[in-house]
Amino acid sequence: MKEMKAAGSIEYKGKKYNLVFNLNVMEEIQEEYGSIEKWGGLCEVAPGKEPSVKALKYGLGAMINEALDIENEEEGLSQEPLSLKKIGRIISELGIGEAAKALSNTVVKSTKTNPKNESSTKKR
Repeated sequence: MKEMKAAGSIEYKGKKYNLVFNLNVMEEIQEEYGSIEKWGGLCEVAPGKEPSVKALKYGLGAMINEALDIENEEEGLSQEPLSLKKIGRIISELGIGEAAKALSNTVVKSTKTNPKNESSTKKR
């Protein structure tokens, strides 16, 4: 997994919130849900399947708050982390489908492997 400043973003009331899916976020999700796979299944939006709003809020909150923390460190800012209630308002504004899509796209983009890195790893 390549460390990225932000692998996605969403906008809420004119403010852009970056999304980061890194080891810190993965650890938070694993602690809460047992595995990334289980959490991902709970967030899935599919015909006839209702996603877990709690899992969606938790994951999106972890991604946004990690991005804010990184921005604070790198840019000398002092942005406060967002509460889960604020995350819920953001999801309500975006819609569950759009929020889930942003979350999923961020995870996919963050976990893509570089074929060059894969081949060098296999040769060892």
